[in-house]
Amino acid sequence: MSKEILFLKPQLKDVVWGGNKLRDEFGYEGAGDSTGECWGISAHPNGDCEIKNGTYAGKTLSALYAENRELFGGITAEEFPLLIKIIDAKQNLSIQVHPDDAYVKEHESCPYGKTECWYVMDCPEDASLVIGHNATTRDELKDMIHEGRYEELIKNVPVHKGDFLQIVPGTVHAIKGGFTILETQQSSDITYRVYDYGRLVDGKERPLHVQQSIDVITVPDNADKDALSHTDGLADNTMNQLISCDFYTVWKMNVTDKVVVDQKYPFLLASVLEGKGSVDGTPVNKGDHFILPAGYGEAVFEGSMELILSTV
Repeated sequence: MSKEILFLKPQLKDVVWGGNKLRDEFGYEGAGDSTGECWGISAHPNGDCEIKNGTYAGKTLSALYAENRELFGGITAEEFPLLIKIIDAKQNLSIQVHPDDAYVKEHESCPYGKTECWYVMDCPEDASLVIGHNATTRDELKDMIHEGRYEELIKNVPVHKGDFLQIVPGTVHAIKGGFTILETQQSSDITYRVYDYGRLVDGKERPLHVQQSIDVITVPDNADKDALSHTDGLADNTMNQLISCDFYTVWKMNVTDKVVVDQKYPFLLASVLEGKGSVDGTPVNKGDHFILPAGYGEAVFEGSMELILSTV
């Protein structure tokens, strides 16, 4: 099996709420003043990353997955299952909700709904995120949405740098301005906007998805209590598991010396959040995204850096 590390060329997205961190702090080529998303590892048609190096240079991740399935442990998922993003929110994102697999297969002709999780790379002091809602019945939810009672509807959850949140389908949520987040998610681009603050883009409000939102929002929910976990006190130089669910397993790893990682998974995705170092002697830096393919075996991480790792 391949002993090559697969580095990817990110896909960048300019959005109404985006900022300049992806250019100024991460140095992504082509990022500007309103680049809100870096799709660092993606085979989605709306942002299909190219392999930058080695045997497969120039090939898209979707093509690699289709034609070289052995690199991904021969998994049978119809499309490459995960998407890794860095989000720079200069302004608030819309209040939104994601559907599950069953709903999108019936209503959107897509293979995947959107379960996702967030690692908070940076945020303001005393920050909060929108997680969950206060409606106790679906009729109450409908009334609150149709009557525009959004401040009454939503719950705000205090969060800090280094916190981790699991956002399951049906959860009302919104990232706020000032947050930088590493997002691990199913490979889906389906988002239903509940409310968008009346913002204008090119003189028009962005469309809302009121009926779809009412269809898929979980009522009642405990997301404000269930979603959040803290990562204080994680051990250095080891893979610290943050979550394992039906769709992904995610780890945080702080490298301060030398770490030997046994790549025994169908594949191992990695994103460097801070610092720099090397993997088996290949230099890696803040903002790099790469894949250790199936059968890679042991990989030696050295340097001073923070990473998020994931697999299925």
